[in-house]
Amino acid sequence: MRLHRQQFTAMGGPCELQLGVEDAQLAHRAFGLAQQEVLRIESKYSRYREDSLLSRINAQAGGAWTPCDEETLGLLDVAHQLHEHSGGLFDATSGVLRRAWRFDGSRPAPTEAELKPLLALVNWLGVQRRGAEVRLQQAGMELDFGGFGKEYAVDRVAAQLQAIGVAHGLVNLAGDIRVWGGRPDGLPWQLGIQHPRRPDAVLASLPMREGALASSGDYERCFIDADGRRHCHILHPKTGRPAYHWQSVSVVSPLALMAGGFSTVAMLMGDQAPDWLKRQSLDYLAVDASGQLHTSNDRGED
Repeated sequence: MRLHRQQFTAMGGPCELQLGVEDAQLAHRAFGLAQQEVLRIESKYSRYREDSLLSRINAQAGGAWTPCDEETLGLLDVAHQLHEHSGGLFDATSGVLRRAWRFDGSRPAPTEAELKPLLALVNWLGVQRRGAEVRLQQAGMELDFGGFGKEYAVDRVAAQLQAIGVAHGLVNLAGDIRVWGGRPDGLPWQLGIQHPRRPDAVLASLPMREGALASSGDYERCFIDADGRRHCHILHPKTGRPAYHWQSVSVVSPLALMAGGFSTVAMLMGDQAPDWLKRQSLDYLAVDASGQLHTSNDRGED
């Protein structure tokens, strides 16, 4: 059985598919189906596209209701579950805070006065539902699926490819990964975790036959201020400030949707994250601000 590879760019980064199939025609069909699905989800839920469904909902904030399909209502259910499970740390309305931040370093960290009016717009409970219609309660509010949209696409692609007979696969969308069936040579897939301070280095390599791996960190969209403090794009919904405790958190779970959501929450939880992840029975690998490594195998006596 041959291993077929394809690379493309979507969802803000490089993407890769590795599929183990005998039939080259099936591989070609699978690659086309996967890219089509990724682009469909991106165009439907991207906050950067004025014609996306999320942009239409956001444009009506404080006003009219927007009809939504079952897929969107299901993703809103996921966002609600993550909000509840994280004690409010995962909030799909917190993307509005990015109005005050420029992670290219073109402006300093915002002041409390700049953040205050935006924090008033962060309110998951203000996402109202009426049957199949959705409305944001307050003008200026925004829905943002950036915390789990890419991971949802990973799971969708994996499910579709398995449904058409791809027995061995790896889907990597800008660092969020799902694998199944092991490699066609019988070995597990080897999934690398990027070192948060050395762009060309791998922190660890995990052998996996089934499941998902997602990482959140302070090393991609970030800037370092004049005082040497690093500010990343993962923002706390209560303070409007970035997550500072961890350099990165990587989580393994059956679904990319779960791995991505929980890795983001862990970044925001600070030193409480290891105990929380262990309560979820999830394997993880995290690097704290000092560079110390923490894993789900740690005994935790100290």
